[in-house]
Amino acid sequence: MSLVCRFLAALCLGLIPAAAHADDADDAAGLGFTPSAEFSLDDDTAIEVETSVRFRSAKAGPDTYSVRLWLVQDLTDSLTIGGGIERRVNGGAAPNEIRLLQQVTGRTGVLRGRVRIEQRFIDQADQTALRVRARVGVNVPIDAARNWRAVADVEPSLTLQPARFGGDTGLTGLRTRVGGTRRVSDRLQVGLYYLRNQEILQGRRDRVAHAPFVTLDFSF
Repeated sequence: MSLVCRFLAALCLGLIPAAAHADDADDAAGLGFTPSAEFSLDDDTAIEVETSVRFRSAKAGPDTYSVRLWLVQDLTDSLTIGGGIERRVNGGAAPNEIRLLQQVTGRTGVLRGRVRIEQRFIDQADQTALRVRARVGVNVPIDAARNWRAVADVEPSLTLQPARFGGDTGLTGLRTRVGGTRRVSDRLQVGLYYLRNQEILQGRRDRVAHAPFVTLDFSF
C-alpha cells in the first residue's frame, strides 16, 4: 500500500469518533468565497492578504466577512513560518473579533501539515480566547503538467482558553475539506472545495455546516 493510501486510511479512521459524535448534530448549509494575494518581498519572504466571505443559512448563523494580513518566511524548501492579524465581522447581533495568528507550515511529497495558534479578541467576551488548529492532508498532482491537484485535509481545533468563563475547552471543532485546484497561470490558482465544519459542543447538540468553497489565489 502506498504512503498516500496509508495516510488516507488513517485519516478516515481518525474521523470515525467525530462522525459518530455528529449523529446528534444540527446540520446547516452555506457558501464561501476566498480571494487572496501574495506579494513577494524577496526569494524567501512575502506578504499575503486574504479576504473571505461566508454566506450562511439562518440555522448556521450569521454571514461572516474577514480580512487577514500575513508576513511569511520560508525557512527551507519544505518549512514556512508566518505571523498575521485578522479582522472578522459577523452579520446580525453576533460579536466581531480580531485575531492574532502564528503559524508553521510543512510539506513533504504530497503530504501537507500546518499548526496555527490564535489569540481571539472577541467583542464583549470575558477574556482573550486561545485556540490551536492543526491541519494535516494531501495535495496530489493529477496531470503531467502538475496544473491540476486533488486536495483533502482535516483540521481539528483545540480550545485552551474559552472566550467566556466556564466555556468549552478541549476539542471544540473539526473542519474537513475535499476538492481540487487548477493552476491557470503563473499568477493565478483557482480552487473548488466541499467544506464540512463541525462545532463540537459539550452537553449540547453539535452544529455542522456544509458549504461549497471557491478560492482565488494571486501571486505577484
